[in-house]
Amino acid sequence: MDGKKQKKYLTVAPFECAWRKELRFREAGRGCVAFEAFAHNDVTVVFREHVGSQNYHYKMDNSPHYTVIIGSHRNRRLKIEVDGKTVVDEAGIGLCCSSAFKSYWISICDGLISIGKGQFPFQNLVFQWLDSNPNCSVQYVGLSSWDKHVGYRNVNVLPLKQNHISLWKHLNHIENEQDENDEDEPENNSESYDDWGLKNFLESWDLSDMFFVVGEEEKVVPAHRIILSLSGSFPFSSSSEDVIQIPEVAYPILHALLQYIYTGRTEIVEPQLGFLKDLGQQFVVISLVKQCEEVIDRVKLNKKLFDLGKTVEISHPCSRPQRCAVFPFELPINVQKLKESISVGSYTDVDIYIDGHDLVARCHKLILSLWSAPFMKMCTNGMCESKSSQIILRDVSFEAFTTMLEFMYSGELNVEDTVDAGRLLIQLLLLADQFGVAPLHQECCKIILECLSVDSICPILQVVSPISSCELLKETCERKFSRHFDYCTTASSNFVLLDEATLGGILQHPSLTVTSEERILDAILSWGILTNELYGWEAVDELLISSRPELLFGDRLKSIEALLPLVRFPLMSLSLLKKLAKSNLSVRIPEFGKLVKEAIRYNDSGMTQPGDNQNARFHHRQSSFKELQYICDGDKNGVIYFAGTSYGIHQWVNPVLSKVNF
Repeated sequence: MDGKKQKKYLTVAPFECAWRKELRFREAGRGCVAFEAFAHNDVTVVFREHVGSQNYHYKMDNSPHYTVIIGSHRNRRLKIEVDGKTVVDEAGIGLCCSSAFKSYWISICDGLISIGKGQFPFQNLVFQWLDSNPNCSVQYVGLSSWDKHVGYRNVNVLPLKQNHISLWKHLNHIENEQDENDEDEPENNSESYDDWGLKNFLESWDLSDMFFVVGEEEKVVPAHRIILSLSGSFPFSSSSEDVIQIPEVAYPILHALLQYIYTGRTEIVEPQLGFLKDLGQQFVVISLVKQCEEVIDRVKLNKKLFDLGKTVEISHPCSRPQRCAVFPFELPINVQKLKESISVGSYTDVDIYIDGHDLVARCHKLILSLWSAPFMKMCTNGMCESKSSQIILRDVSFEAFTTMLEFMYSGELNVEDTVDAGRLLIQLLLLADQFGVAPLHQECCKIILECLSVDSICPILQVVSPISSCELLKETCERKFSRHFDYCTTASSNFVLLDEATLGGILQHPSLTVTSEERILDAILSWGILTNELYGWEAVDELLISSRPELLFGDRLKSIEALLPLVRFPLMSLSLLKKLAKSNLSVRIPEFGKLVKEAIRYNDSGMTQPGDNQNARFHHRQSSFKELQYICDGDKNGVIYFAGTSYGIHQWVNPVLSKVNF
């Protein structure tokens, strides 16, 4: 190991990387590392499939890996590299500290890299980035450095099972700087997806429709026919409630069998392995039988490894390694039979109707409850639906709901063959939020983020802005909008449908890139009029000749007055400011006139105002203005490229060179 243990922390020398075999994700492609670091710059964490060698350094690594660098470029930037290629380079985010140890956490979940600070992992999120081509094999964590020593301590690798859903929701919590044992420590959310699971229905009377009578003591053990039928072959009758009597089997053996079916794992003392195998064969639970046989063979080969009476753990091998946290892939369930059960109607107990449609589907209350807390409450807490065999839904999209049902019965989302996939994804996102189907919500967010374009930003923002669980999607859209502000406010009028808070957030976004402050003024006024036609300030000024602001802007007049200070009038040319000062806008809207006069005084004086360094109105934004030259047809730096491609956003292909007819 290249690091040294000094003063209770690990010191990594310049251009070296420390590896520990225990710093490993339990599940490939999913995990979180929490740590404290002390450094002037370049706190560097590497994620790869295998442990690095003694002389490893990420700059020389040719194998697939992720690298996160906090405090790159002399502690001024945050960087993420994929296989040595920089994919994120952000200024002033999550920088390191050289005066004391600072707490960080970095998580990876199916290509979603999340970076946060503070002593509580999964809280106080700083930055997220989604890899459109995720590396789901990374497992080992390396602690590295650049040109200065970096100290690490309290390094822990945590599973994502309890927290990866909250990362997609992008819940922003205030960082808690108090002791971990403080009463204000964040408490676990009892409504989290992982708290529901099939494990909660193990030997539970909730939604059960059959039971076993086991052992000489005739102990009654409830179960669910749909789950048992998907796991093996059980002798059910056609009656509404089945009883299976197995007096020759001891309760611990049956418990181990059901635990394996309902949770995917079980424990049993070694002498009872044969009885468990026999019970598995009796009910044709093939996966369990194979696991028991493998353990029995290992015992025969080396009895020293197994003490008499020692507990043996048996786990179901996941059918889909990258989706083991999602029902049904973590369980010994026949997924194909599960998909077919909704169409065949095997052991269904509830009919679902959507207002305006006939019967949508015959379903299982248990399956719905596994995915959705609202459905679980409906079916188990004494509501009318829990006693009824019908559920009637209103104000729900038929297509979106049937797609959600397909997801619940397969664990997979498939919208590739849908004609209007974008519209369906948005409806599914709202439905998943309404019914609390967190994995579906996550899948929708992932697909939308992967397919996000400048033309789809505004319609998505209109939908997700009020939804707290879509904060990541909202922030990504706002950042993309701000970087392409000119295009988004001139290519169409969709942006006028955004609410005041969303537009205000975009105008204050640090990534806002625009050709001039006049463009921002035009956008605010067009938004205020709320029509399909786009207006520049001069056109609005003419409208005020024959109208009053109260009539022209209606309820949005107060919003315009709140947004106008976000225009950096002092950066406009003096000639433009004088034109604005004489306009009807200055006369009819007092706030507008006040801001223009203040900017003219600033320009006339030629001197900085008190506190200008702290006042954003006197700072230039990033400019989208590009000085272009004609070089050759199709050159990406030339006039033709930008003039014909909406500010260079869409790739232009020379039809002559590509031999494609348009």
